[in-house]
Amino acid sequence: MTDHRTAILLIHCPDREGIVHSVTGFLSSNGGNILYLDQHTDSTEKVFFMRVEWSLEGFIIPSDEIQGRFDECCGERYEMSYRLYFSDYVPKMAIFVSKMSHCLYDLLARYTAGEWKVNIPLIISNHPDMRRVADMFGIPYYEFSVNKDTREELAPKMLDLLRENGVDFLVLARYMQIVPDLLIDAFPNRIINIHHSFLPAFVGAKPYHAAYERGVKLIGATAHYVTSVLDAGPIIGQDIARISHKNTVDDLVRKGKDLEKIVLSHAVEKHLARKILVYKNKTIIFS
Repeated sequence: MTDHRTAILLIHCPDREGIVHSVTGFLSSNGGNILYLDQHTDSTEKVFFMRVEWSLEGFIIPSDEIQGRFDECCGERYEMSYRLYFSDYVPKMAIFVSKMSHCLYDLLARYTAGEWKVNIPLIISNHPDMRRVADMFGIPYYEFSVNKDTREELAPKMLDLLRENGVDFLVLARYMQIVPDLLIDAFPNRIINIHHSFLPAFVGAKPYHAAYERGVKLIGATAHYVTSVLDAGPIIGQDIARISHKNTVDDLVRKGKDLEKIVLSHAVEKHLARKILVYKNKTIIFS
């Protein structure tokens, strides 16, 4: 039977001579056909980054032994930090949403169209408004009355629900609440958020109105991983749209929503493809 599975290694380590030769040699000597290889060296930090994917058809090392054998051959020798992934594993993604629907619709449309290899076992919200959307797509919807006073109290219940459903990562589809540290600690570099790129200049509930009053010429959106420092986590992706004096506030809001949903979906796509490597508070995004 043909084995169509692939394996992926995301690696970073101190930069030294011979790393690529060692990794590719390990794979080729064990019958691994390399399908993808990308690398980057940060000359300032003196750190080497690499993503390599290979076919498991004909690979002589059993999947459950790859990590141990790789450690012996390469990992320990080069002081590597790495993660090993297999293409047949389907991750589970939970969506958090408040009252705005544009990002939620976009995520669910791509999911339903089969664009992503992912399962969405549940949607969590602090409002009832998006239940109709969840029902439309047949996804269980859980409402928690989260606000600044109940956030910490409800966090353990939310975490229990996520763990019961085997959730691997979270996507905040314009979820308008601060994520408690309990969830951040449970999902490090596995909570993706989206927001407009006006921060810190235009804060508050109506940033597009404030930007309009200042006559901005660019608007943008930023997707990033969530950390305990608000809106300061490693950036995954950004995009912009140009604005002129002819644009109204409604134009800015519409363009902003388009950017937000596209940038968020692209970030989810990169995460699912295992093409993001986080180092300190920055990301290496492989092509």
